[in-house]
Amino acid sequence: MTERAPFVSVVTPFYNTVTYLDACIKSVLRQTWRRFEYLLVNNCSTDGSADVARAWAARDPRIRLIDQPAFLEQVANYNSALARISPESEYVKIVQADDWLYPECLERMVAVGELDPGVVIVGSYYLSGNSVFFSGIPIDSPLHEGGDICRNQLLGRNFFMGNPTTVLYRAHSVRSRTQFFDPGWFSDGEVCFELLHDGRFGFVSQVLSFVRVENEKESIMGATRDHDWLPSLRYTMVRRFGPRFLSRAEFQAVEATVTRQYWWRLLRAAVAGRGTAYFAFHRSRLAEVGETLSPATLLHWAFRFALGYALRVARAVRRRLKRA
Repeated sequence: MTERAPFVSVVTPFYNTVTYLDACIKSVLRQTWRRFEYLLVNNCSTDGSADVARAWAARDPRIRLIDQPAFLEQVANYNSALARISPESEYVKIVQADDWLYPECLERMVAVGELDPGVVIVGSYYLSGNSVFFSGIPIDSPLHEGGDICRNQLLGRNFFMGNPTTVLYRAHSVRSRTQFFDPGWFSDGEVCFELLHDGRFGFVSQVLSFVRVENEKESIMGATRDHDWLPSLRYTMVRRFGPRFLSRAEFQAVEATVTRQYWWRLLRAAVAGRGTAYFAFHRSRLAEVGETLSPATLLHWAFRFALGYALRVARAVRRRLKRA
């Protein structure tokens, strides 16, 4: 590998992940791609994670250990870590502290990124638990228009957003944003839509990373798993990005579908007596798209669903009477 090969910044922000951090670090240092630096960013851990990172930093000159002077909220910690990447980096790879990479991950992803300077994100298949994820991505070519990928995501035809461990970012795309991840529950997915509006998407048809499901402290979306996060994600993504990537007819059709599905899910949760944390999550998500969640809005939707059901019954009765 020559000195002219692209330089990669690999970044692992961590907080109290001593059980998994050693395996994560080993997977990065065993990469077949050798031109990289490795930033380990300690967010005031108290469980021995910093000692693990410090021991590795003493053994490998590619590692830079950064200790945050004060604890940061998760998204802020990620943004702080990304602000420390080398000025010579051409690509950025986040590896969450409880995940790990297969040995060819960087090599395969960089190779696709080098096919076209317009590629801003490179993804691949990934393993989570016993299942392989990313679906609906055409495999006849590694290069895809970002607008097409986002459009198909909104239409439910593909799913390319996993978590930061599963993608590679073009470094200039990271530097072009004052804060790479915006505050919010689904920051990792939202930044993909933002970047792909004007950029291309590269894809490696190979499993290149492992995303742990039993421990999600470091996942930006990890805290949402018990709160029906997927309907919320789909609803808010369609509301925020549908007008950018869909035709007017597509947007109206998809918006109507996801709106019914999402509010029906919230009504069922209310009847089931889901706790305050559940509704606090959805209230904050709706606020991000300028909407509210309150007893009044739930009653409004309950009335709409009841009225719709009554009208369907009335139409069915009318059809039967006409045939009688």
